[in-house]
Order: sequence, then C-alpha cells, then structure tokens
Amino acid sequence: MRFVIDNIKVNHLNLMRRLGYHPHKRNQSFARRLSSNEFPRFHVYLKDKADGLEFSLHLDQKGACYEGHTAHSGDYDAETLEQEKSRIISLLNT
Repeated sequence: MRFVIDNIKVNHLNLMRRLGYHPHKRNQSFARRLSSNEFPRFHVYLKDKADGLEFSLHLDQKGACYEGHTAHSGDYDAETLEQEKSRIISLLNT
C-alpha cells in the first residue's frame, strides 16, 4: 500500500521512531512488530517526493523460507494496512 503525506519535511529516523517504528536491520526501511515475536510486523519504505513523503507499507507475515533469499509472505492490501495507515495519519496530524 502506498500513500503520500503532504508537506512533511522531517528526519526520517526521528519521524518513524515517533510512529513506533525502528530501523530495519538489512536496508533503508523501518519495521513495527505486532507482538513480541519478530513476525508479523509492519514494514515501511520511505521516499521523498515533490508533493510530500511517500510511505510504501506492507505487512510481513513471516520471514524468507530459504537462506539467502528475501522473498517472504506479505500482505500489501488488507484491512490491517488501512488501519495502520489511519493510525499513522492520525499521529502525524496531532
């Protein structure tokens, strides 16, 4: 799921920490666990755009099945993602 937040110019790390996310260990993205286990977790990539900050959000259900691979079981369009999008927008508007 992709969405853009208008007129936001902040440090990505500080913003995502404020939203409850932590830096992902392997790349320039952020994750937020739904429980004390590693999975499931929300996973977000950020991209600065001319009209704001683009969030690319998905839900990782489990990790890669094969060592050395990055493919995983993920949801890209679900009610849970809509709820997380609403949570993010609500926090940014306060």
